[in-house]
Amino acid sequence: MNAIKTSVLMAGLTALFGWAGHALAGQTGMLLALFLAAGMNLLAYWNADKMVLAMYGARPVESGKLVEMVHDLARRAGLPLPKVYVIETAQPNAFATGRNPRHAAVAVTRGILDLLDARELRGVLGHELTHVRNGDTLTMTLTATLAGALSTLANFAMFFGGGPGRDRQGSPLVTLLFIVLAPLAAMLVQLAISRTREYAADQGGAEITGDPEALADALLKIDQAARRIPNSVAEGNPGTAHMFIVNPLSGRAVDSLFSTHPATENRIAALQEMFPSSADGRRGRGGAP
Repeated sequence: MNAIKTSVLMAGLTALFGWAGHALAGQTGMLLALFLAAGMNLLAYWNADKMVLAMYGARPVESGKLVEMVHDLARRAGLPLPKVYVIETAQPNAFATGRNPRHAAVAVTRGILDLLDARELRGVLGHELTHVRNGDTLTMTLTATLAGALSTLANFAMFFGGGPGRDRQGSPLVTLLFIVLAPLAAMLVQLAISRTREYAADQGGAEITGDPEALADALLKIDQAARRIPNSVAEGNPGTAHMFIVNPLSGRAVDSLFSTHPATENRIAALQEMFPSSADGRRGRGGAP
């Protein structure tokens, strides 16, 4: 179901680009914007793992219990063995990066290693490996390309009047509405895809570990602690917030159109619906064991 939702949202974003693009900048401008956005995002896609790991000061780990755990889960998921990193920050969190499974990396913070027990940590790592298996880095790169292209088109329309000669369509008022609304609509679709991929990764992570309750417990613990402990690097680079298992930003929103992540209580509820047997064991426990 999550894959279907993502496909529908991607199709909608593509249609929005084609429709709004021709109205805003004509066929020539639309193609130029697409090529510019694709080029920028291709460069980011190819180097994003190195950039984000360096940004967060991630340190590679080549042996130990964490590496053994990641590699065991990767084998269970049928994935190549990813590189493993630790980020020396107190906020509990984790993310996966890499342009494809052969170049994947999983990074966890010192805070999450201190907070979670082994069972809960496996749940988190299963979630991150599901992002790798599902190709979410590529999906989000494609959505970023289309969203970026729409923003570029809006700038074209603002500065050049909406498109050259005979390609131009519609009244100035329509062009003005597109300039304002098209990039906003693209951003909302992009965020909706991000939230959908989180639900899918929760489900896949629970399936890899065979322990959905552990992931639900981990999500509750991480979310509560992340609200109290800031992540200064993430605050300075909010564009990376969608990568983490929970939103690392202090000014986070609830489960809304403008949030990068679903609300944690909704993710736990979704886990319970997918695996009803786990719900009975969690009732009255307040989440963490």
